[in-house]
Amino acid sequence: MSHRYSPGWRKLTIVVLRPLLFGLLKRDWRGRGNVPGEGGVIIAANHISESDPLALAHFVHGAGRYPVYLAKSTLFDVRFIGAVLRGTGQIPVHRDRADAASALEDAEKALVDGECLMFYPEGSCTRDPELWPMTGQTGVARMALKTGAKVVPVASWGAHELMPYKKGEQKGLAGSLKKGFHPLPRKTMRVIAGPPVDLSRYAGLPLGKETLRAATDDIMTAIAGLLGELRGAEPPAERYDHHKVLEERRRAADAVRAAVPEPAPPSAPETGAAAERKAADS
Repeated sequence: MSHRYSPGWRKLTIVVLRPLLFGLLKRDWRGRGNVPGEGGVIIAANHISESDPLALAHFVHGAGRYPVYLAKSTLFDVRFIGAVLRGTGQIPVHRDRADAASALEDAEKALVDGECLMFYPEGSCTRDPELWPMTGQTGVARMALKTGAKVVPVASWGAHELMPYKKGEQKGLAGSLKKGFHPLPRKTMRVIAGPPVDLSRYAGLPLGKETLRAATDDIMTAIAGLLGELRGAEPPAERYDHHKVLEERRRAADAVRAAVPEPAPPSAPETGAAAERKAADS
């Protein structure tokens, strides 16, 4: 079955959102020529705010493509939201399926049908205190190597000022941001697209853990380099690994609990003859 959408729904979203975004945000867009004008393509971007999907969608539409995102399958069951998602051809991700490959079957079909798929390889907004990209998950690399689709790396900067991620770290740049929505003064959304990531050395290799991890690292390195260009700074040599940090925090908490002795349980009140003798002695 081919990827389905309604041209009417897509046109409606453009009519509604395009003027809104022009009024809300200033733009600094670079590298739109690196986004292919047709054919299946994967846009792989960093994720710094819950508001950057709109900025990224605006950029991609300005490059002549309609953005197709992956969304939790449960959202398609919400009455109005589900109608918009289905009508515009957004793709459900079935997290309850047994493996990652089957969860992305609909995305693979969309790529074959020539759609422009939007991906955040990190899987969530970055938890890096300085808002650099984290380590990536391997779904983008898997789809690119399986379908042959190009992966265009994209970096964005500015959405964190419009709406900082509410679960971000409470230190560094992330900790300095005031939570909430801050539309005024108008924020500048800086977006840059680079040339497609060269994944040719992985062509024909089995899609095992080592291959997918190496290809994913190449993609994340390209994204981090573009973000460094936007920020005028050098990306860190080692990317933030959120899962590793969480595990280290759990170990530290367990060590603290183990070091603190548990209080002795309260002694049970004496009863019977022993209690009567103690009362007589007193």
